[in-house]
Amino acid sequence: MDVPSEAVFPEDFLWGAATSSYQIEGAWNTHGKGESIWDRFANTPGKIEDGTNGNIACDHYVRWRDDIALLSSLGLASYRFSICWPRILPNGTGAVNQAGLDFYSRLVDELVEQGIAPNVTLYHWDLPQVLEDRGGWPDRMIVEAFVEYADIVSRCLGDRVKMWATINEPWVIAKLGYEWGVHAPGHRDRMLAVNAAHHLLVAHGKAVPVILENSPDASVGIVLNLSPLVPATSSPADRNAARLADGDFNRWYLDALAGFGYPADVLSTYGGAFDGVKPGDMATIANPVDFLGINYYTRSIISAGSGVG
Repeated sequence: MDVPSEAVFPEDFLWGAATSSYQIEGAWNTHGKGESIWDRFANTPGKIEDGTNGNIACDHYVRWRDDIALLSSLGLASYRFSICWPRILPNGTGAVNQAGLDFYSRLVDELVEQGIAPNVTLYHWDLPQVLEDRGGWPDRMIVEAFVEYADIVSRCLGDRVKMWATINEPWVIAKLGYEWGVHAPGHRDRMLAVNAAHHLLVAHGKAVPVILENSPDASVGIVLNLSPLVPATSSPADRNAARLADGDFNRWYLDALAGFGYPADVLSTYGGAFDGVKPGDMATIANPVDFLGINYYTRSIISAGSGVG
């Protein structure tokens, strides 16, 4: 088999950079911004091992012009960034913080001026704390709250933003935040996690047509973190563990988005305790998208009793 000596990318391939709001913006309690679950989590003693937080981070909220100049100097054609939900809606729903919308509008204007295509992610983990206090992603109310937020942002920016991702890495949000407790909001409950995973996908599906209505010539999708899950040995126990881990990590999201529903083998592990699917939910989740974003980090070696699921 001949191996090409160099990779050849299409002429319209966009080289870019990516960030998320909590990791770079800082300005965590200024200009009307509400508290996010990561603000609460990172500022709670003992939650982050080294005691760090995003209160200042890269100070992007102040230094955004310099940051865009750096992107331009690198010759990048695209910039993927996320919107901070509580900067737009401090109470999660209802009254809009105009200062927050204006910040992102100026950011988008400058990107366009520099010839850098803005690629917006609506949710990269910083849920308004007030919504978490009402139940967060495990609670059904979150779906309509997210759709309201998506509508507000896409109406404001949809004339200039032509690439939209609804949600970044729903597995991480659900599993690490609601079952393993190592991410905000820090819960440790498997059923909270599965309900969160479901509502994240329903919220995505309901937001897609709203975004397209506000930005009709845009591309809309979702971003998953996917990983090959390899059995440690050829034993039936390890192979079964890898299959179930793959179902929890990859197929739960891919199958549902593709219109095949949730994997039966994964559903069986809940023993009937998961009953959160309402009529029409699976069709909503499978609303057609223009792209599937993939964040790839590593493969995982799975043995019985030590899977990622």
